[in-house]
Amino acid sequence: MKPSSTLLVLCAAATLAAAGAASAQQAPKPEALIKWRQSAFQVVAWNSGRIKAGLDGAYNKDQVLRSANVIAAIANSGLSSLFAAGTETGKGWHDTTAKPEAFTNTAHFADLGGELAKESTELVRVVSSGADAAAVKEQFGKLQNTCNSCHDDFRNAN
Repeated sequence: MKPSSTLLVLCAAATLAAAGAASAQQAPKPEALIKWRQSAFQVVAWNSGRIKAGLDGAYNKDQVLRSANVIAAIANSGLSSLFAAGTETGKGWHDTTAKPEAFTNTAHFADLGGELAKESTELVRVVSSGADAAAVKEQFGKLQNTCNSCHDDFRNAN
């Protein structure tokens, strides 16, 4: 892993660890939770773009694997804890785009979170196995479909 990728993974992990530690000590302010989740999803979006770039044209396995590992780490970190009561509305870095359904339809929200973890972990497995670009693109498509399903159901358009 390159130093910049390592730093990115460490920052993402630190952000999520801080969220967990803060909630274990005392309830963090809603604005902090909104910032943390916005940051986590921004890192996921940035790495998704890097995967797409690594699959377009000449396949860049190393770049795709680094970004897939970051997404899987975030997806498996307990993102649902960043959607605590009291963060349905408000501002983090910007106004939250979470729909109220993320807080009321928690079973479906949790299912999609599980799908995100599953598909991102599978992407890491497929890339690590040495599969060709077509197989990686297929799995990345499954991950993108999971992201889009959650956005459709639980995120207001910007």
